[in-house]
Amino acid sequence: MPKPIRKQLADILRHVDDPELGINIVDLGLIYDLQFDDGDLTIKLTMTTPACPLSDYIKRNIHQVTKQVKGLKGVQIEIVWDPPWSPQMMDPDVQSRGFRQPPQYASQYT
Repeated sequence: MPKPIRKQLADILRHVDDPELGINIVDLGLIYDLQFDDGDLTIKLTMTTPACPLSDYIKRNIHQVTKQVKGLKGVQIEIVWDPPWSPQMMDPDVQSRGFRQPPQYASQYT
């Protein structure tokens, strides 16, 4: 994928936060791969845990923000678990600032 398109997609996806952590999904390291082919976008991402109650919320927000991309016909989201997410996958700037602990319940977002 050309770098300008990849950067545009990453910038748009930065508008999607993991509401438990208050960090966008790009800087959090949840995006594993972006493939853009003939107007179709495939996003491979993970969640911070397989039991994440916010995966549907995050996927809905991805679909919402990607509507801004000109020439985009469709978006497919694949949740993957390999490799498992860890805090070391976060952007180094985010790691250096630290992040708040998630609340015990996230049902307000689902």
